Amino acid sequence: MKNKQWLISWIGNADHAAFEGGETAGIGMGPIATALLDKTRYDRVCLLTNYPHSRSSQYCDWLESKSGYKNNSLDLQEINLVNPIHYASIYEEVSKHLKALGLPRDDIDLTFHLSPGTPAMAAIWIMLAKTRFPAKLIQTSKENGLDNVDFNFDLANDFLPEYLQRSGQRIERLASGPQESTLHFEKIVYKSDAVKTQIQLAHRIAAYDVSVLILGETGTGKELFAEAIRAASDRSGKPFITVNCGAIAPELANSELFGHVKGAFTGASNVRKGHFQEANGGTLFLDEVGDLPADTQVRLLRALQAKEVTPLGDSQAIKVDVRIIAATHRDLAADVASGRFREDLFHRMAVGILKLPPLREREGDIDLLIDTFIESINADALGKPEAQFKKVSVAARKILNSYPWPGNVRELYHTLVRASIWSSGETIQPEDVQSALLQVQTRGENVLGRTLTVDFDLQKLLDEVSIDYISRALKQTGDRKASAADLLGFSNHQTLNNWMKRLGVDHKSLDK
Repeated sequence: MKNKQWLISWIGNADHAAFEGGETAGIGMGPIATALLDKTRYDRVCLLTNYPHSRSSQYCDWLESKSGYKNNSLDLQEINLVNPIHYASIYEEVSKHLKALGLPRDDIDLTFHLSPGTPAMAAIWIMLAKTRFPAKLIQTSKENGLDNVDFNFDLANDFLPEYLQRSGQRIERLASGPQESTLHFEKIVYKSDAVKTQIQLAHRIAAYDVSVLILGETGTGKELFAEAIRAASDRSGKPFITVNCGAIAPELANSELFGHVKGAFTGASNVRKGHFQEANGGTLFLDEVGDLPADTQVRLLRALQAKEVTPLGDSQAIKVDVRIIAATHRDLAADVASGRFREDLFHRMAVGILKLPPLREREGDIDLLIDTFIESINADALGKPEAQFKKVSVAARKILNSYPWPGNVRELYHTLVRASIWSSGETIQPEDVQSALLQVQTRGENVLGRTLTVDFDLQKLLDEVSIDYISRALKQTGDRKASAADLLGFSNHQTLNNWMKRLGVDHKSLDK
């Protein structure tokens, strides 16, 4: 039986440009359309995008009309990347998606398209094609059309022996050499490998006077890492200025960061230096940098590139020597793709990059944090007649360990404070923890961790799960019901329609 042919490719800027008018401007059809109009006919075309879903979905509709492919053979999948040139993120997310497709399979011949996307994306396709997911490689150009990319190398015989020898020598050097110090990072409580990896990386970044971007959910300890990096750097004895960019009114952001002269605007009755000048010689920590307005992003880029700032109302630039550590809980890569955040500023800040894991992914850390926080809470309560020494029961710990912690370490601490205050005895019981938790459920979140109470409704929960998976299938396939039904295991799209009708959902409202 003949193998099925699958094409997998990123959607690149040239593909969107062809759809959005570039074809008539001389750009051509774009790499993907060029490949699909070639003589090879694919049984399935899987397109990956890190652009806004609506934009790529419209491109897919245009691509179908140009190529003649039907919607049940063309899939669209959103891929969340740290940024489009972050090799580790690309490798991890693409590998995860290929495994979700059940690949590799003996009955499927894969083809990876190298042309769309960034050079980093193309490099990952080559790596995967020659290792975990054997595939044919193609590229396209306006001048030459479609070309096969043929080059042979045997990873096992050509590279691995030399690599393993180098790795063994490196391990020996590390084992015999001095151990990397964790000094300056002692405030970070952990034992998980996930946090250990980030601390080791942060320790190395601290030695280089480069800008740093710290990504992570709210409450994961981004400011603690920033303080530790500054303490471990050559700027440890210099100023450390912390700015919460999300708390600054947009119209005041430029004045706060870069300063102003007297009379620069209504209410500017005095000269203000601004945080860049205040941090001169030291470190400026820009927390929630993703919330900065567009005009401030332009000024910030200029400050990083030229190492100078111009106060509002002044024509004279002032030289500054500042190391930037920025942090955000936002998906900056998505903001860059949507145009909300400047791509050039993103790359300028993300020279050193850390991605802090959420508490739910820090295996073994919750119990350690519980002990640390309870010790701190008890120490704060010493000498207060109304306070009691507290400890946490085993049953209460089980609840704390099973909770998803959307607010992460910060939420865990404040939950323990509330439970300590509200518990009547010296032992914090399960009911004290339940009362202290601020349980804000979102659709489809923490399905297996719901609390069983008298008003628990299993059917309602199953309906929520169904709605969530139907939404994801439609989103993944660009609202193509036939493809979504196939992903969900339904025999045809009418079955999907029946489920949607029973659940009372409209697929056009699911992304709202």
